[in-house]
Amino acid sequence: MGNKHQPEIVICQDSKYAADCVAKQFALAIKEKPEIVLGLATGGTPVAVYEKLVCWNQTGEVCFKACKTFNLDEYVGLEPEHEQSYRYFMQDNLFNHVNVKKENTYVPSGIAEDLNQACVHYESEIHAAGGIDLQLLGIGENGHIAFNEPGSDPSGRTSVVNLTENTIKANSRFFESIDDVPTTAVTLGIGTILEADRIILMATGKNKAEAVSRALTGEPALDSPASYLMTRNNVIFVLDSDAAEQLPESLLQSATRVP
Repeated sequence: MGNKHQPEIVICQDSKYAADCVAKQFALAIKEKPEIVLGLATGGTPVAVYEKLVCWNQTGEVCFKACKTFNLDEYVGLEPEHEQSYRYFMQDNLFNHVNVKKENTYVPSGIAEDLNQACVHYESEIHAAGGIDLQLLGIGENGHIAFNEPGSDPSGRTSVVNLTENTIKANSRFFESIDDVPTTAVTLGIGTILEADRIILMATGKNKAEAVSRALTGEPALDSPASYLMTRNNVIFVLDSDAAEQLPESLLQSATRVP
């Protein structure tokens, strides 16, 4: 997997500043390369990032017209129109409000007749687009990235995975009942994620502090999927002060502070 690298760490005073920081980096990347290929994430963490990008698009500061986007994952069994599907999430939080072409927005299919073949096709679509230039990630409380749970193959490709009990419980807040939460999903593999030219992992809140610390301080290990990001030298961790609270003093001193 390569040698361990120390990523750039940016610590923001709160989640709002963290979202601003990430949104600015995406906006700058889009301006520098209008036809950029973006890797996008869902969940609560990136919502404020997308709000900023929508605002800047509507004021003419950022243009998505030539961009392509690939999402990390999708629940198995949910139609794209389902309110808890990740395609719906992306339409509702970003795509419907910016000038991106819908045919340039890719989300894995969770309803394909042959899900394994759909996974292979998704990988081929990323390859045909030239690979992902800038990938946004969140991190789970157990260190998962996308839906790559502890124990996932660090060289894995896009595939159908079983969700852990902890992840199902964490995601149940978005559903009427925990029984409604899908137990499987399609996800980009860790190997696919690591091929992105640049990666920004955003984490906010005290509940993410332990996972962030494990990822940044230990050796790359199966029980912390995010730790494999340390095998690349193109990764930035953008944290709020709560998510950074368990980092050792040496990392706190070397981090960039915002504001």
